[in-house]
Amino acid sequence: MRKLKTTIHPDITSLENPMFTRKAARAIVLNGENILLLYTKRYHDYTLPGGGIDEGEELVQGLIRELEEETGAHNITNISEFGLYEEYRPWYKDNVDIIHMESYCYVCDIDKELREPNLEAHEIKNGMTPLWINIHQAIKHNEETLAKSDKKGLSIERETFLLKLIVEELL
Repeated sequence: MRKLKTTIHPDITSLENPMFTRKAARAIVLNGENILLLYTKRYHDYTLPGGGIDEGEELVQGLIRELEEETGAHNITNISEFGLYEEYRPWYKDNVDIIHMESYCYVCDIDKELREPNLEAHEIKNGMTPLWINIHQAIKHNEETLAKSDKKGLSIERETFLLKLIVEELL
């Protein structure tokens, strides 16, 4: 899969520190200029649906599972590679200083009507909601959150970059 971008958080001074790698699959689902995203109230941002790959799980299997769980999407078809976004971010658990986050992004189609999502407890607590939104509105919203909000999470820079690249390459 082509590499889209690699970022290193400014608090990381060396990649020699103890780290672990987390692989995630993320879905790009378009309907014209509308895109299926997750709005997270806690961080006041829009993100691509997707998440961590379970042990022994293939990337595409994880993509389908995460997309179904987070959005209620079904009949997921025409899956194709878009690219890999790689990040090195601080981590403060399990005697590890750095998380090496690999986000494998795929374009796919789904049935237009969403079923009930099956969100995890932390996703519900964070106020995560799947919705169709105009991609330009989502980009503008995320840029405003980046510029003005103290609520922003670590993923908003990745997500905003990906949304802009989707516009550039897929619309």
